[in-house]
Amino acid sequence: MTATKDSKAIQTLMIVEDEVLVAILLRDELQKAGYKVLDLTDRQDEALEIAKAEKPDLALVNIRLARGDDGIELSKHLKGLGIPVLLISGQVSRASSAKTVAIGSMPKPYDPEEMVLAVAYLLARLNGDDTLPKPHQLEVFDDESFERDPAA
Repeated sequence: MTATKDSKAIQTLMIVEDEVLVAILLRDELQKAGYKVLDLTDRQDEALEIAKAEKPDLALVNIRLARGDDGIELSKHLKGLGIPVLLISGQVSRASSAKTVAIGSMPKPYDPEEMVLAVAYLLARLNGDDTLPKPHQLEVFDDESFERDPAA
């Protein structure tokens, strides 16, 4: 695997979550861990605008979004933009069925520290580093998901 970015660079994340307090807590934990977190959103159209403008390294997407928007549908669009997705949901079976559009899933409720470990693990894998242990709450989908187009 080829690294897509300098692993020492600050990596950028996008959070798309309909529960505002959950999104804020997650943002704060990820920022404390050294990640840059883009503006929070709970809508598909806003998320796509942010993704196109900012090209985050990883998007954390809840399956259920505001206004009836669908996180799996959003994930299809993000994948088309070359942005890997970690699905977050209490709908574990639905998240598992989205293996073609996401690189993994985390069930709700999750431990914030476990989510930080999951993000670190996935970003390391995307950058060709297989040395980190996989967090136990994280479901990782097909290894081919980690083959990312370096030009994306």
